[in-house]
Amino acid sequence: MDTRTRITLLLAFLLPVLLAGCGYSVHSRASLPFTEIRIGKVENRTLEPKLEDKLHRALAEEFERNGITVSPGAAPVISGVIRNFTMISLSEKKGTTVEYQIIVQADFTFQNAAGKVSEIWRTESPFIVPFSGSETIADLVAARDIAERKAMADIAMEVVGSLIYK
Repeated sequence: MDTRTRITLLLAFLLPVLLAGCGYSVHSRASLPFTEIRIGKVENRTLEPKLEDKLHRALAEEFERNGITVSPGAAPVISGVIRNFTMISLSEKKGTTVEYQIIVQADFTFQNAAGKVSEIWRTESPFIVPFSGSETIADLVAARDIAERKAMADIAMEVVGSLIYK
């Protein structure tokens, strides 16, 4: 056997072992704990407007991405409360803040088809969501909106992951 064949065989045997050991696994739609869900009320208890709409949209997109249909007539229901929205100044240039960080915290309640309620407390964006604001006000508002959507998408990813991959 030549060297190239040996390396190919080694990789053919080693690659599945490495992939199986890294924690990733393939799940079919049939293995999901539920196939459809209803997104209930998402309440915004902060002073920041429209966060509930952004979180609702992010949850719907994340459920769809994971193979779960969002339906208004579904028995499993998830509801949420946005409890905290904080925008922290990260850096300044000549006395003006040019970089911010957004932190969002929310609590969720999940009711399965049998009526059992479980709670997911203090879910927050697991990643730092920074954005720059050294340009015009319009650019700052647009960058802030994108950062808010990213923070909501991060929270939705955490919540959906905790429901699907228990």
